[in-house]
Amino acid sequence: MAISKRKFTLEFKVDAAHRVIDSGRSVREVAQELSLEPSTLSRWVRDERRRAEAIDTATGLPLETAERNELNRLRREIAELQKDNAFLGKAAAYFAQTPPKRRDSL
Repeated sequence: MAISKRKFTLEFKVDAAHRVIDSGRSVREVAQELSLEPSTLSRWVRDERRRAEAIDTATGLPLETAERNELNRLRREIAELQKDNAFLGKAAAYFAQTPPKRRDSL
């Protein structure tokens, strides 16, 4: 017996993805509600998030490739700077707590 492959409209996919994105519910929960495989819904959610990231929020127009690359580069730079900042904060806290070692003069 052959299993027929279900086809879904783009509107259905976007709606299903936003049920996860907007509500904060789990992919598994929404997939079960819609009788979908969680992996399928997870892919739709990932695709919708990527699509939303690729749109300029000011104009509503898609980002050019160069703009998208710049955005990704800046996000990586922000993440790196946040790690550096966290490290420096921990280092400052450590040195603020440790009393300086006293040297006896000869």
